[in-house]
Amino acid sequence: MRLGFLARIFATLLKVLPRKVGDRMWRWWYQRLAKAKAWGDFGFMNYGFIDGDPPVLDPEDESDRLFIQLYHMNIRDIELKGKNVLEIGSGRGGGANWIARTYSPLSLTALDYSGAAVKLCNRMYGRQGNLQFVEGNAMSLSFEDESYDIIYNVESSHCYSNMSQFILEAYRVLTPGGYFAWTDFRDKKTMESIHKLFLSTGFEIVSKFDITNEVVAALDQVSDDKQSRIKSGTNVMIRRSFETFAGVRNTPVYDAFIKGDLAYYRYLLQK
Repeated sequence: MRLGFLARIFATLLKVLPRKVGDRMWRWWYQRLAKAKAWGDFGFMNYGFIDGDPPVLDPEDESDRLFIQLYHMNIRDIELKGKNVLEIGSGRGGGANWIARTYSPLSLTALDYSGAAVKLCNRMYGRQGNLQFVEGNAMSLSFEDESYDIIYNVESSHCYSNMSQFILEAYRVLTPGGYFAWTDFRDKKTMESIHKLFLSTGFEIVSKFDITNEVVAALDQVSDDKQSRIKSGTNVMIRRSFETFAGVRNTPVYDAFIKGDLAYYRYLLQK
């Protein structure tokens, strides 16, 4: 499995350097992604999701269906209308924009570590009245205690150096009875540890699912399109690294899903 030169160096440094240095490396990477021609004005970078309960989409959203379906899956069991909602790790902002338009929360604050990504999101989606994008750290949130009714986090936390601190912060800023919808991928041993962290922090686990097959089905469907975008927007020296990040076929994360070394999970938690 070829990682690509840049991705191989990145993965090696993450293993040997202190965790806080790793946070700065991830921030550098997402700053780069926000400016990369490979994605253009594309609002999504997640792996996607396919199951038998798809949302009804407006025609202009159909081209992003598989990526939107991952967001829909993560929050579809929660009532968002009239609520104060926080997304942690908003990336290129497409998910937050769709949720703000579709579910009519009173407010949706979308936080990301990358200032470049926040700037991009404000340019693309700044006209949505109940939505704001802000720069911030998932492990040290700048919000008051009990200030959000709902928090969600999609395919972002695998970049965080301290999951315990992230979960504590999510718990702190949630109102009593509030919901935390989380979805991401991990190896089995790490997921067992995170499961215990959810409980020890004080969350009640409302539901949990392994959604690996549904994510792989989406990766299979969008792999060729992702590769085409990356080929047209990157040079040959960094192309494989972008393909690795995007999870296209025959890259390490994709192959780890197929082998069972990694799995994709969804948890719905309540404070």
